[in-house]
Amino acid sequence: MAWRSTGRALQVLLLQLPAGAKSLTPRGPAASYGTSITSAKIQVNGVHLHYQQTGEGSHAVLLLPGMLGSGQTDFGPQLKSMNKQLFTVVAWDPRGYGESIPPSRDFPPDFFERDAKDAVDLMQALKFKKFSLLGWSDGGITALIAAAKYPALIHKLVVWGANASVTQEDVRIYNGIRDVSKWSEKVKKPLEEMYGHAYFAKTCEAWVDGICRFAEKSDGNICQEFLPDIKCPTFIIHGEKDPLVPQAHAEYIHKHIKGSRLLLMPEGKHNLHLRFAEDFNRQVEDFLQ
Repeated sequence: MAWRSTGRALQVLLLQLPAGAKSLTPRGPAASYGTSITSAKIQVNGVHLHYQQTGEGSHAVLLLPGMLGSGQTDFGPQLKSMNKQLFTVVAWDPRGYGESIPPSRDFPPDFFERDAKDAVDLMQALKFKKFSLLGWSDGGITALIAAAKYPALIHKLVVWGANASVTQEDVRIYNGIRDVSKWSEKVKKPLEEMYGHAYFAKTCEAWVDGICRFAEKSDGNICQEFLPDIKCPTFIIHGEKDPLVPQAHAEYIHKHIKGSRLLLMPEGKHNLHLRFAEDFNRQVEDFLQ
C-alpha cells in the first residue's frame, strides 16, 4: 500500500495522541466533588498500572485505549463530559503504555488476553464488583476478551474500531505505519514527547510484528472463538469512513455476539469518539442506562 494512502489512515489512528490531554487531567485540589479527574497508580499482577477516575455514579465504566494510547490521551472528551452523577469513569494505561511504564511494552502471543486480565483485576483492586467496558481499537479487542472470560463481572460492553481477526489487507495497512520516520510531524511529535523517539519507534515496530502474527493463524483469528461466549448487552459502533478497520470486522463481531446492537456512523472514522464526542457520549450513555 502506498504511504500516501496509509498516511491518511495513520493520522486518523493517532491524531488524538496526546494533544491537549493534560489540560483534562487536573492534579491539584478538586474543584468540586465528583467532577475532578484524579490520577493514581495501583499494583496489579506485578506491575504498577496508572489510571484516572472521575464521577460519583453507581455504574462503573472502564475505558480501554488503543495502540500506543493511554486513558488521558485517548479519552479526553469521555473523562471530561460523561455524566458524573450516573457513572464512575475509570480510564487506564495498559502495561507499557502511557504512565504504566515500567515495564516496557511487549507483544507476546497472548498480549490481548494479558491486557484483559490486567483490566479486570485493576477494577477489582479498585473495589468495583461489576462494571461496564468501553473499548476502542486494540482496547476493543481486549474488552471483547474480558467480557467473554469474566462474564460475572461485566455489566455491559461497548466496542468500536475493533476486529476479531487480521486479514492480509490489515497486514498491509499495519506494515505501512511500521517506520515512524515516515509519519507526519504533526502525528509524530507528541508521541516522541510522551515516549521518547527510541521507545516510540521500537514499540510501534513491536506492535506491528505482534498484531501481524495473528494473520499467520487460521482465519487470522484474534478472538473469534470468544465472541459466542459474550452474554452481556453489547453495543458495536463503527465509522463507515474508518480507513483502518473495514466495516466487515464490525459486522462479523455483531453477527457472532447474540443480541448485540450495531450502529453505523456515516461520517465516522477510526476516532469517531473524539471527532463526534457529543453524539458518541449520548449514544453510549443511553445504552448503558
